[in-house]
Amino acid sequence: MEVNAFPLSFNPEATDKAREITRVLKALAHKHRLMIMCLLVDGAKSVNELEKLLCLRQSAVSQQLARLRAARLVGTQRQGKMVYYFIEGEETLSTVKFLCATYFR
Repeated sequence: MEVNAFPLSFNPEATDKAREITRVLKALAHKHRLMIMCLLVDGAKSVNELEKLLCLRQSAVSQQLARLRAARLVGTQRQGKMVYYFIEGEETLSTVKFLCATYFR
């Protein structure tokens, strides 16, 4: 008989966790957003830095960052006139690190 490594009982707490995981995965389910998140694993970056690293227009990067902010996966820090984006939360950081290490080796 196989033992389930992640026992689940269908209770309100499990449902809330499943909803949270789904929210994160939906936000990451776009190639540019996932690539942005993988770049942010190494630390905060500005829109200009991300634009150059991804070879995308500033408007495209900003649009994806806005979606990630709305999903509460990235936060911002202002330094003078520059705004830097970083991954918000240890659980999100761990998830993104795992995905990037697994698929972008």
